[in-house]
Amino acid sequence: MSIAAAAIADRSPSIPAERSASLFRWNAVLAVLHGLQFALILALSFARNPVVTSPVVSSYLTFDAATRTLVPAQRAVFELPIGPAVALFFLASALAHATLAFPARAWYERRLARGQNPARWIEYAVSSSVMIVVIATLSGIQEIGTLVAIFGANAAMNLFGWSMEAANEGRQRPQWLHYVFGCVAGAVPWIVIGVALLTAATAPGAAPIPGFVIAIFVSLFVSFNVFALNMVLQYRRVGAWRDYLHGERVYMLLSLIAKTLLAWQVFAGTLRP
Repeated sequence: MSIAAAAIADRSPSIPAERSASLFRWNAVLAVLHGLQFALILALSFARNPVVTSPVVSSYLTFDAATRTLVPAQRAVFELPIGPAVALFFLASALAHATLAFPARAWYERRLARGQNPARWIEYAVSSSVMIVVIATLSGIQEIGTLVAIFGANAAMNLFGWSMEAANEGRQRPQWLHYVFGCVAGAVPWIVIGVALLTAATAPGAAPIPGFVIAIFVSLFVSFNVFALNMVLQYRRVGAWRDYLHGERVYMLLSLIAKTLLAWQVFAGTLRP
């Protein structure tokens, strides 16, 4: 390394060694906890025979020769296995934490020292978007276009979290546009699911919505919004959140709690053998 390069490296932000060790332990432990739940949910989902699935359909227009008009039609695309879908978001989190604890540890800590964690937002864009799709299917949403749009809007919300952190690096006064746009994108899936539940609840002769579905909707809606609150507390520098690493640990705990809540509520409602 040249003298100039060494000087630049010395000026690069870093975190203290003891906090580095603490973050390593957090990521390693969370990788194990998510990994164990991935294996357990996957095993339990296949213990149920047949495996619980939700149909995914595609809507289109077809020509009715009798009336000589275009009429709506649907056809089945595939069956979404609920248990493996739940296991998938645990797997995404386990892989992310293991990566940050081991091969990407130095990169991760340099980013944290700059007030950023792109890996968090990428993982959330995958794992929480799978979560919201599972919630949508349990709420009766089956159309593939709607499910893809729900996934995309939720992924966009998380990627706005990444851009929020990147745009505010080194700023004393936060720039909130990225946060606001993320909230707009993130509200869309919940509005769509809420409309589906309201329609089902008010349809003539409809059966009552299962209680576990309502519990999942409410608990995960609250959990998702606590993530947004955590970011506000970070950028407002409220109390312990003046330290960016405090907010990082809160994100870790929230991720574990939200995924665990959804997984075991789904298990209680649909996956028990």
